[in-house]
Amino acid sequence: MTSQVLVEKKKLDHPPRDIRYLGDRDLRQSAKRVAQVDAEIRQLVREMLQSMYTADGIGLAAPQVGVQKQVIVVDSDLENPATPPLVLINPVIKKFSGDACVYQEGCLSIPGVYLDVKRPEIIEVTFKDERGRPQKMTANGIISRCIQHEMDHLNGVLFVDRVENQLALIEELGKQGFSTKDVKSML
Repeated sequence: MTSQVLVEKKKLDHPPRDIRYLGDRDLRQSAKRVAQVDAEIRQLVREMLQSMYTADGIGLAAPQVGVQKQVIVVDSDLENPATPPLVLINPVIKKFSGDACVYQEGCLSIPGVYLDVKRPEIIEVTFKDERGRPQKMTANGIISRCIQHEMDHLNGVLFVDRVENQLALIEELGKQGFSTKDVKSML
């Protein structure tokens, strides 16, 4: 069976959803669980993917487009049209393993800012796919990091809240015109 949310991996002149930026209240709210995966949710996923591809992103959470639902999309293989994106609805991390590793992250909601963040290397996550079927996967590398980053958005957490190097954080946010008052440090 083919995915019900396939969209072309290309930039659109006018993406269907506007991405919210650091300082927007929508980014700090907790998303609600999706009760039923239906045509409306699949349409949201399509629009999220189109908006993500237009912005050259590899992940996007529904709160980033102003929708407080537990839906994330991930696609780390933007160059390959044959690789389908991951759609995770109501994702839950069941297990963390491996060493915590530091890697540079960026975010479509904080464009131009790239900073080091420490996260567990391997996760086991359960979720529903775009058809509402329960799924379970183990992820590592960039997919693990991306899922964790996007799941943070579902809880009103941004990657800048996890940055340890406060001097770099202040400098990078300032360069892009963002305020440190919008950071809610988790350290």
